[in-house]
Amino acid sequence: MTQRKTTPGAGDLIQPGEVWLVGAGPGDPDLLTRKAERLLNGCDVVFHDALVGEGVLALIPDGVRLVHVGKRSGRHSKDQKTIDMLIVEAALSGQRVVRLKGGDPAIFARATEEIAACRAAGVTIRICPGITAASAAAAELGISLTLRGLARRLTFVTAHARKGERLDLDWKVLADPKATLAIYMGKAAAEEVSRQLMAHGLAGATPVAIVENASLPDARIFTGRLDLLTIMVKTAIGDGPALLLIGEAAGQAVPTLRDAALAHSAA
Repeated sequence: MTQRKTTPGAGDLIQPGEVWLVGAGPGDPDLLTRKAERLLNGCDVVFHDALVGEGVLALIPDGVRLVHVGKRSGRHSKDQKTIDMLIVEAALSGQRVVRLKGGDPAIFARATEEIAACRAAGVTIRICPGITAASAAAAELGISLTLRGLARRLTFVTAHARKGERLDLDWKVLADPKATLAIYMGKAAAEEVSRQLMAHGLAGATPVAIVENASLPDARIFTGRLDLLTIMVKTAIGDGPALLLIGEAAGQAVPTLRDAALAHSAA
């Protein structure tokens, strides 16, 4: 019989038949919260996203069942209804269940469907927050997203639209020169984002920053202007997850020594 390694009190935090939505953070295992690590040590099964870092998965003890349920653009391993069903079935069988999501479960992570499915089945579900990609990107850039005098508002936006649907955003509100926009899943929509923001009054010279693989050793930083955003994304960004930051605060980015060889300017 395999004995699972546990930290003190890990089994008390998550109960049999219970589900926890756990934020895995941006990828760096050192950014995982202590509570999240305790939950991973005390669970029986982990359903994890494709964007959960390998370093985070390596922290999960032997004997815990890992189920990949990743959903990346154009590469969905399982549909949402199937994921909901698997989570509920595992909990109803008495297992301690962790649903491990990249970043923070409450920010663009499809948490609502899974919460609703568990509640409908009478399954207790709780949330353990994680560090979101915008925070990790700001740390890579060495900037404040809410810089006094330059950014009076911070807005999180997803640029991901369902297949066949147009990107329906309030562009007039988003084109605020005194705001910082943190755009998740924005690579494919970069051209429309740039065009719509400028059409609604945001200057083409507005600073932008793109951070790919934020918090990881292969993180890359690209800085430039809004009117060159499309070119930046098409020529510089790879396959890794990237976050777009748009606004005057992004113009304060000063590459660190680690980033110096990787930082590019589209200007």
